[in-house]
Amino acid sequence: MEVLVLGIGNVLWADEGFGVRAVEALNEAYEFPAGVELLDGGTQGLHLLDYVCDARRLILFDAVDYRLPPGTLAVVRDDDVPAWGSSKMSMHQTTFQELLGLARLKGRVPQRMLLIGVQPEDLSDYGGSLRESVHTRVPEAVALAVKELETWGFPPRPRAAGSAADRLNSPALAIDGYEAGRPSAEAACRMGDARFLNRRADLAERA
Repeated sequence: MEVLVLGIGNVLWADEGFGVRAVEALNEAYEFPAGVELLDGGTQGLHLLDYVCDARRLILFDAVDYRLPPGTLAVVRDDDVPAWGSSKMSMHQTTFQELLGLARLKGRVPQRMLLIGVQPEDLSDYGGSLRESVHTRVPEAVALAVKELETWGFPPRPRAAGSAADRLNSPALAIDGYEAGRPSAEAACRMGDARFLNRRADLAERA
């Protein structure tokens, strides 16, 4: 394949879902020429190896710890996308680093790579949404990917009004339905196990 556009992340953990939501937004807004494949990689890690090895060019969306203010969007290109190293950049870097390292051992690393990453604000809210600082950067991330595709000679076309895109994942994960069906943090105890938290409160009261 000429170009793989890959979003990785876990939509169950707040800003961890940035990569998935970005590739979804790109897919919904544009149509793509032959040779370009979009993929929700979720948390599949090394299971994505064949996809990466088969791609001549790679665009990757992910939540990235740049140690910058939340919502900061930044890009890393080509050899600066790390394959090995002791410092963790991406929330998924342990597996994605290994993936790139294995691709290099096989001699099948994409010739061009672009990592579009956002600094997360919150990764501890189980079942929570992208925080506003991160959610507002999705359109900018999409625009960066479109510009890169144009530079590479694979210009996307805006979808015609009313034209529906084939989904990259289950309809149950569509952001609108997912957001509408989420219980409140209080009802779901998304920041911890209610059984443990209640037990801890009881012990504190007795102390």
